[in-house]
Amino acid sequence: MARAENKAGASGTAHLVAALAKALREQQGLTQVELGKITGYTGSAISAMETCAQPASDDMLVKLEEKIGAGLGIFQKARKYVLLDKYPPQFKDFSLMEAEAVTLSSYQTYVVDGLFQTEEYARALIGGGYPKLADTKVQELVEARRARRKLFDRDPTAMIELILDEAVLRRPFGSWDIHREQLRSLAEDAERDNVSVQVVPLERALRGGHAGARGDMKLVETKEHHHVVYLEMEDESVLVSDPTKVAQLSHRYAKIRTQALSPDDSLSLIQKLAGEERT
Repeated sequence: MARAENKAGASGTAHLVAALAKALREQQGLTQVELGKITGYTGSAISAMETCAQPASDDMLVKLEEKIGAGLGIFQKARKYVLLDKYPPQFKDFSLMEAEAVTLSSYQTYVVDGLFQTEEYARALIGGGYPKLADTKVQELVEARRARRKLFDRDPTAMIELILDEAVLRRPFGSWDIHREQLRSLAEDAERDNVSVQVVPLERALRGGHAGARGDMKLVETKEHHHVVYLEMEDESVLVSDPTKVAQLSHRYAKIRTQALSPDDSLSLIQKLAGEERT
């Protein structure tokens, strides 16, 4: 049933990739089983890709480029668009900006920002939502979310800043083991030269005047040096580009930063919580 749904819902990009893969395979005299063997997949997996019952994963595109790409770069170029198809509709426009951002600043109140999520944490979040998604769709979304981590190592370097409410560090998803691994991963990312992670302590809300009380936001400086803000709520999103509104939200973000712990103190807190044992 899931594969029938995949065929019906496959994008134009998935169909184009499937047709090109089949044409190049046949041109080179390979059966589906033979192509599967040299790319590390089963013949059934190649068949599923060619019929869009299970569109190509990013890893499969890399292997197809290597084995039957004929130096054309077709599958390499397709990776960007196949990945884009996997994102939820409300995230697609922002994902292109994020991938090419000069600076990215995120404030999160409920969960770790998707860019920083481990595979298991992302799976627990996506798979635990409502309405329930099919396992294949959950895996697709997890892979798409993890692929965003390319931004950390991109050349030219992007400067990335994350501010989290302390409650995020204390709220587990899936299990405490998944949560601890997420905190350890977050601590490792915080030590990257191009990354800053800060935590707004719980007592800030008790003292009043919490600048982040109105919720999450992401600020982006694009490669053209334009500034936009991305806001998302209940599967709906808004990209704010009006200079006056962007300036207002940027000032709010700057205030949140002043209310957060320093990067060093934040890292110490994350490491401390990552080391706590829970049952």
